[in-house]
Amino acid sequence: MQKKSSPQQVRIIGGLWKRTPLTVLDAPGLRPTPDRVRETVFNWLTFLCQTNWQSMRCLDLFAGTGALGFEAASRGAAQVTMVESYTPAVAQLEKIQTKLNAHQVQIIRGDARLLAPKLIAQGVQFDVIFLDPPFHRDLLSTILPDCVALLHPDGYLYLEAELALTTVDLPACLEGWRVVRFDQAGKVFFHLLQRDI
Repeated sequence: MQKKSSPQQVRIIGGLWKRTPLTVLDAPGLRPTPDRVRETVFNWLTFLCQTNWQSMRCLDLFAGTGALGFEAASRGAAQVTMVESYTPAVAQLEKIQTKLNAHQVQIIRGDARLLAPKLIAQGVQFDVIFLDPPFHRDLLSTILPDCVALLHPDGYLYLEAELALTTVDLPACLEGWRVVRFDQAGKVFFHLLQRDI
């Protein structure tokens, strides 16, 4: 009899819930941000924001495993809103939220492309937006303009993509923005962007 393999996991790497495992569901397009990449990104953010997580409001669109959002909450973010459309993933996020007693985390089941305009209409803004959509579905072209409207003027947009972006080849909706930090892990390119102030 073939032994059943254990589900894949990633872990929260810093803060209050350091080393907490997060199960990765087998779902189309679900590609969790690896531990090493998250460590790099949160080091960038902690340096740039002068470790002031307690005042940060974060939005994790296409939340998936919740690795980015729970990482931010673990480090003390004041509020984290996670958006996910896949029902089993939402159930998993809610299970983790309950386990951690993560009262600052709000989980919304729905399509990020439909929810973002509603948040804009409410006048909501965030200090950090994590944008890690499934690749090869042309989701960035539809969601990026809304992210621009949802981000506080001096906030940061974290973006994972299948292609590298530089300040000179950003999409038109990001005119006047710059790539603050950039790196690559395998076939994934990850960026931290901010408006030119």
